[in-house]
Amino acid sequence: MDLLPGDSPQILRKSKQRFRSLKLVNVNDEDLLSDTPYGVEYGRLANGLTYYVRINSKPRMRAALALAVKVGSVLEEEEERGVAHIVEHLAFSATTKYTNHDIVRFLESIGAEFGACQNAVTMADETVYELFVPVDKPELLSQAISVLAEFSSEVRISADDLEKERGAVLEEYRSRNANGRMQDAHWALMMEGSKYADRLPIGLEKVIRNVTAETVKGFYNKWYHMQNMALIAVGDFQDVQSVVELIRTHFEDKVSLFDGPTLPRFIVPSHADPRFSSFVESEAAGSAVMISCKVPVDELKTVKDYRNLLAESMFFHALNQRFFKLSRANDPPYFSCSAATDVLVLPTKAYIMTSSCKQKGTTEALKSMLVEVARVRTHGFSERELSIARSLLMSEIESAYLERDQVQSVNLRDECIQHFLRTEPVVGIEYEAQLHKTLLPQISASEVSKYAENFRTSFNCVIKAIEPQAASTVDDLRNVVSWVNSLEMEGSISPWTEERIPEDIISVLPNPGHVVQQFECSSIDATELILSNGMRVCLKCTDFFDDQVLFTGFSFGGLSELQENEYFSCSMGPTIAGEIGVFGHRPSILLDMLAGKRAELGTSLGAYMRSFSGDCSPSDLETALQLVYQLFSTDLIPREEDVKIVIQMAEESVRAQERDPHTVFLNRVREINYGNSYFFRPIKIGDLRKVDPIRACEYFNSCFKDPSTFTVVIVGNIETAVALPLILLYLGGIPRPPNPVMSFKRDELKGLPFTFPSTVIREVVRSPMVEAQCSVQLCFPVELKNEKMMEDVHLTGLMCKLFETKILQVLRFQHGQIYSTGVSVFLGGNKPSRVGDIRGDISVNISCDPEIATTLVNLALDEIQRLQEDGPSDADVSTVLEIEQRAHENGLQENYYWLERILRSYQTRIFSGDVGASFKMQDESRIQVRKTLTPLTAKVALQRIIPYPCKKQYTVAILMPKTSRIKRLKSFLKSTDAKILMGIAGLALVVYSIWRYYQRVYKSE
Repeated sequence: MDLLPGDSPQILRKSKQRFRSLKLVNVNDEDLLSDTPYGVEYGRLANGLTYYVRINSKPRMRAALALAVKVGSVLEEEEERGVAHIVEHLAFSATTKYTNHDIVRFLESIGAEFGACQNAVTMADETVYELFVPVDKPELLSQAISVLAEFSSEVRISADDLEKERGAVLEEYRSRNANGRMQDAHWALMMEGSKYADRLPIGLEKVIRNVTAETVKGFYNKWYHMQNMALIAVGDFQDVQSVVELIRTHFEDKVSLFDGPTLPRFIVPSHADPRFSSFVESEAAGSAVMISCKVPVDELKTVKDYRNLLAESMFFHALNQRFFKLSRANDPPYFSCSAATDVLVLPTKAYIMTSSCKQKGTTEALKSMLVEVARVRTHGFSERELSIARSLLMSEIESAYLERDQVQSVNLRDECIQHFLRTEPVVGIEYEAQLHKTLLPQISASEVSKYAENFRTSFNCVIKAIEPQAASTVDDLRNVVSWVNSLEMEGSISPWTEERIPEDIISVLPNPGHVVQQFECSSIDATELILSNGMRVCLKCTDFFDDQVLFTGFSFGGLSELQENEYFSCSMGPTIAGEIGVFGHRPSILLDMLAGKRAELGTSLGAYMRSFSGDCSPSDLETALQLVYQLFSTDLIPREEDVKIVIQMAEESVRAQERDPHTVFLNRVREINYGNSYFFRPIKIGDLRKVDPIRACEYFNSCFKDPSTFTVVIVGNIETAVALPLILLYLGGIPRPPNPVMSFKRDELKGLPFTFPSTVIREVVRSPMVEAQCSVQLCFPVELKNEKMMEDVHLTGLMCKLFETKILQVLRFQHGQIYSTGVSVFLGGNKPSRVGDIRGDISVNISCDPEIATTLVNLALDEIQRLQEDGPSDADVSTVLEIEQRAHENGLQENYYWLERILRSYQTRIFSGDVGASFKMQDESRIQVRKTLTPLTAKVALQRIIPYPCKKQYTVAILMPKTSRIKRLKSFLKSTDAKILMGIAGLALVVYSIWRYYQRVYKSE
C-alpha cells in the first residue's frame, strides 16, 4: 500500500462522522423501553423453557451458548449449604448420556478448552453454564446444545459420582485466600438478618464432606425445572430458525415429573444505624477501607430510568476523577480509591467506595472518603467536572456504536442472560447511542449530585476497615463518621479546588521527519517504514474492530545490563516516573486532558528490552502518538514528595508479599530453580531504602531517548492517508541524540545468571496461614537446541497443553483430588541472541489437600513418565491439536494476536532484516509441527524437551501450613506410621539397655 501523504488528509474519520451525524430521538420520560430483546429470536417452549437466538459473526464459525438457571445458593436449606454448587460440578462429571467427565473430553476434542470454553458459575440467585464452541461442522452445534440439555434435567447424581467430585469441590473451598475471607465476612455483615447472609455459594465444609447423593438429587429435582431456565445461543449461524429447531429437538421432550415450587423472593432488611467492622486479616495485601450503602435495585423500564442510569454513571465518573487526584496529592490519604455500584442479590444493590492506604491509615482514609461525598452533597460538581464526565460517557458509547457489528458473541450472550435473570432491557446499541446523545446534554448538575445522598451513613450503611494488624477500632470508625457528619451540618466543608489544565499535550509541535525507506511485507499484508531518525515502523491495517488501534515499540537492552549496586534503583524507574508524569504532565493533570479521548500508553522495562504499548481509537491516534513523543522528549526530575509516596507504596507492597504465604512460596520456588541472583531475588525493605531516585529517573530517561534503536508495530483500523502524516510528525519528529543512547547489539547482551538444578530437589516450604492450604509446583528444565529451535518452541507449547489435559484427567477425573491444574513454560530468561540453545523450564501447578500433596506429585510424575515412555493416544494428540487450532483461528480475528505475532517476528533469533520472511518461517514451522505430530513424534519430543526419564531431574516445592511443634507431634502420634516407628524405637531401646547392661558387666569383670 502506498503511504505517501495525500493533500490535506481529513482527520475526522468517516466512522466518526457517522456517529456524530446520528440523529437524536424524540422521547418522553414515560416512554417504555422494549421488553423484547433487540435483534434476538426470543420465545418459550411449551414446557416453559425460554430461549434466545441471535446471529453474530464475531468470531467467525463460533457460538457462545449458555443455560441460565434461576436457582442459586439462597434456595438451599441448612443441610444443603453448598449443594447448588455441587450440582454445577456434577453436571460436567456425569449425565444420562455421558459418564466420568466424558462431556469435558468431548468438548475438548472439538477445541472447546476446559475452563476457557466450558465453564459454569453458581451465585446466590442463579447458576449459569457456559460453552464456547466451533460451529464449522453441522453436527457440532447440535451436540453442544444437547450437552446443555443434559445439564437441564439429566445430571446423574449417584453416591459414586458425588464421592469422585467431593475432592474437587473441597479444593475450591480451600482455595479461598485472604480476599475471599474478607469478602465472606463483609457479605455476612451486609446481608445480616437475611437468608442471603448464610448462603454463600461455596457452602459449608461439613456439608461438602458429608452431604448424601439423595440430598443433592432432591435439591436438583426440586428446583431444576424448565420454567426456571433459559437457553441462549449467539453465534455465526446461517439462520435463526434452524437453531430454534435444534433447541426444540433437544429440550421439548423434557417435562418434569411434578410441577416445581414457585421461586421464593428473599428480602434484605434495612437498618438505620451504620454497621462497623474492624477486620484483622494477617495475610491481607494491605490496609483498606470499604463503605457500602444498600439500596433497592432500580427498575430499568422507561426512558426516565435510563436517564437516571446515565446520571448515576456521570456521578461515579466525576467522583472517581476526584479520588484519583486526591491519591496523587502531597501526603495523600490513600494510595488509591474508587466508587461504583453493584447488584449484590436480586432485590438489593450497593453503592460502594473502596480505598487502599498505608499501614495505620484507615481512619484518615475513611475521613477523606466521607468528606468528599459530603462535599458533593454540599457544593455539587463543577461544570468542568460534569463536562468531563459527559465526554467520558460519550466516548464510551461512541466506541460501542462504531463497533456495533463487531461485538463478541459472548458479550451479546451475556446481555441475554441478564435479560432473563434480571429483566434488563436489550434495546440495541444504535438506540442506546441515540439516547446518550439526546439525554446526556440535558442532565443537570443537581441530577448528578443527588447520588451522593446514597452514601449517607445514616441508613443501610456498612463501614469496614481491613488491616493486617489491628490499628483502628470500631469506636475509631464511629468517631470519624460523627466528626464528618458534624462538619457537614456546620457547613464547614469547602468547595472543591480545581487545577489549571493546559489545552495542548505538546506546547510546540516538532519538526516532522520523513520516510527513508519503505518495504511491502506481503506475507503479513503490512508496510514497513524506516524514518529519518532511524525508527522502524511497521503498519498493518485490519478491519477486525472499527474503533481500535494497538501499537508497541521496543528496543533491545534492559535491566540485565545493570550492575547489582544500581539494579534496584533503576528497576524502580518506571514507578517513580509514573508518579511524576511520564508524558510531560502530572497524572492528575493528564487525566483531565485526555477526558473524552480513548488513548492510553504504558511503559515496561524488562531484562532484555524496553517497550511502550498503546491502545487508542483511530480518531485519537494523534493524541496517542503525542504521548509517545512526550515520553521520548520529557526529562524526569524526581521531587521529594513523589519519591516519598512511591517508596511508601512499595514498602506496603513488600510487607504484603512477606505476609502472603503464596508469594513467599513462589519466591522460594524461584530461588530453587534460578538461584539467588539479585535479578530473581524478591525486593526487601532494605533495598527500597537504598534506592537512588535521581539515578532511577536518569536511567528511565535514557531508556526512552534514542528513537533509532526502536521498532514500532501498529495494528488496527488505520487510514494510511491520516496515519502517515501523524507518524512522521510525532514519531519521525522525535530528535535523534548526537551520540547513541542505550544502543545494544542483540547478540552481545548480558545474559541472566540462572542454572536449573542438575539433580532432583524436593522441598516443603512451611508458612504461617490463617487457613490450611497447599500449593505444589513441579518443574522440569527445558533445553531447546538451536538447530531445531523454531519447531521445538511450537512443540513445547503443545506438550504443555498435553500435560495439562492429562494431569487434569488423572488428578481430577480419576482421583477427584484437585480443582484445576496449570502448566506453563518459561523461556524468558534467555537473551535474544541469534546463536546458542534456549533454556527454561516447564512448571506444573496444583493446589490440593496438604495430606495428599506428595501422593499427587508422584501421580503426576508417573503420568508424565508414562507419556514419555508410551506416548499419548491418537485421541490425546487430536485434542491438543484441535484446541491449538481453534485458539489460532480465534486469534487471527484479533488485533492483539497480530500485534504479538509481528512483534515476535522482529524479536525472534531468525530475524535478519526481513520481518515478512521471519513471520513466514515461524508460520511454516507451526504448520510443519502440526502436520507431523503423532503419538510417536510426541513421545520423542517429550524425551528430548525435558529430561528423560523425567524422574531423574526435576524440582518440586510444596507449600504447607506452618504448625507448632506440639501440634505436629500430636498429629504425628495419631498416625499409623508413628505407631510403627514408636514400636521400633521401643525395641531399639530394649536392645540398647541390654547392650549397656552387658557392657557394665564386662567392665566389672
